[in-house]
Amino acid sequence: MGDALAPDLPADLKGFAYCAGDIALKPFKRAEPADFRACFELHVVGAAAALRSVEAPLKKNGGSVVLFSSVAVQQGFTNHAIISSAKGAIEGMTRALAAEFAPSVRVNAIAPSISHSAMAAPMLGKESMRNTLAKSHPLGRVGEADDSAALASFLLSDEAGWVTGQVIGVDGGRAAVA
Repeated sequence: MGDALAPDLPADLKGFAYCAGDIALKPFKRAEPADFRACFELHVVGAAAALRSVEAPLKKNGGSVVLFSSVAVQQGFTNHAIISSAKGAIEGMTRALAAEFAPSVRVNAIAPSISHSAMAAPMLGKESMRNTLAKSHPLGRVGEADDSAALASFLLSDEAGWVTGQVIGVDGGRAAVA
């Protein structure tokens, strides 16, 4: 684990976002150990491997890391045991690496709710489901990819120089207000 990306990295690398994902939803009674392993492998082990590759240039240049969690970690949703477990580990990794990589590298996570994307298209394809999901958010809509992208851009920038170890919701108020 570690240096698979290193030969292709720019020497002046200052920011890294790990955005790999899936929506692993199924009832717990149908969830197999292999489902948990695959989800953990993608989200947690994949992030760790990628971060091992970028750690040296980020520490050398001073930089920022953004990982992605989910609103489902802080909210109990049915059928979310698999993804919530993996994303909960991402939140732990965020805080641990914020401590370990300081003071030269900041590490934060974004915890979005459902947003329009190719990955969420099966869930948002029906208007009735889209409307139901929109109503479950205090702001009355489903997120857009740009909602999370704007926060990621800020967190990767020097303007966020005093922000580290945070898990920030981009969820239309769902975790805090709903």
